[in-house]
Amino acid sequence: MEIKKEINLKSFYDYVLNLVKYFSNIMKEDFDTHGGNIEKEARNLGLFTEDIIDASASIVPFKLPKKLTSYLINSIKNESIKFYPDRSYFEVKNAISAWHNIDPSMILPGNGASELFTWAARDASLNGISSLPSPCFGDYQRALKCWNAPYIHTPLPLSWSNSNPQTFPIKPKTDVLWITNPHNPTGQLWSRSSIKSLLDNYKLVICDEAFISLTPRGENQSIIDLTKSYTNLIVIRSLTKFLGIAGLRIGYAITNSDRLLKWKEIRDPWPVNTLAINVTNMIMKDSKMHKKRLNKVHRWVEEEGKWLHQNLSNFSSIKALPSTTNFQLIKIDCSILNLIENLKKRGILLRDCRSFINLDKNWIRVSLQKRKQNIQIINTLKDYIN
Repeated sequence: MEIKKEINLKSFYDYVLNLVKYFSNIMKEDFDTHGGNIEKEARNLGLFTEDIIDASASIVPFKLPKKLTSYLINSIKNESIKFYPDRSYFEVKNAISAWHNIDPSMILPGNGASELFTWAARDASLNGISSLPSPCFGDYQRALKCWNAPYIHTPLPLSWSNSNPQTFPIKPKTDVLWITNPHNPTGQLWSRSSIKSLLDNYKLVICDEAFISLTPRGENQSIIDLTKSYTNLIVIRSLTKFLGIAGLRIGYAITNSDRLLKWKEIRDPWPVNTLAINVTNMIMKDSKMHKKRLNKVHRWVEEEGKWLHQNLSNFSSIKALPSTTNFQLIKIDCSILNLIENLKKRGILLRDCRSFINLDKNWIRVSLQKRKQNIQIINTLKDYIN
């Protein structure tokens, strides 16, 4: 019996050591390949961050509404950050509840969508094998690996029409399905009806709607209200991209209240800071400001999206694929490795898509900017490709 205990203990230590090494490599890979690392790139290039066009991260290029900026400044002046955040999130949950017409008990704010993916992945690990329609956002893999959860990549077609919304094109035979709507990195908007038809086929469906608020008429395809009748559905939203506050980290999950109570028991005590809570409270409560922001973002996506797509399509070596949201996936006839580096040296960051499963060195994602910056991207591309 003593020998058996020693063997088990040694095996356990070896297992933990290998696990630490494994996750260290995974985390390094994920952080190195994710877009939006503008400060690191600025240091490497010897440039100021304001001299860089970051088209690698899909964040709106507008400043915060003045009213919201003033509110944040006052939050600091009145010393609201002196105290711990409200762990019940009473006020912010009620604000989100009113916006989506969902019971507050079904809402949980998080430290951006990424933290909530981690908890969704925990439930995925308890339900069997996950399917990741790919290419897909790499953070889903990171979250699943936290729980040693099994998953497979299920290929999505890499060609599609410009009609929207589109029918979700695959039906993987697994226990859990992860869906991004609109999809990242393709920009396809899936129809609500096609997603709803899948809910009876899986033990758990996790729907990431991080970009849906940026997408013109995207809310029409949201499945948030289906969480009222489907206990096997988790919908995750982000406010950081819509508001352009990726540094504040705020998102929220909507699902059945029993699931959220279990998450709250094991998550960090204060994952969401007071400033992020205050921003969410204000934007959700001030419907006039919220709708004004939505209209501004949607006009920008429609106008700049159309302009960028047309100008990218003028290149003989580029295949510009249709997108509904604030980024566009393009395929280039030649390898993009030198192109990415050449543009980077000139202060333009594009998303190298090799980190996406099922995409290779011929794929780039370009995030929409303001017209001046979009023109600069196109003109710089002309110096390197036809």
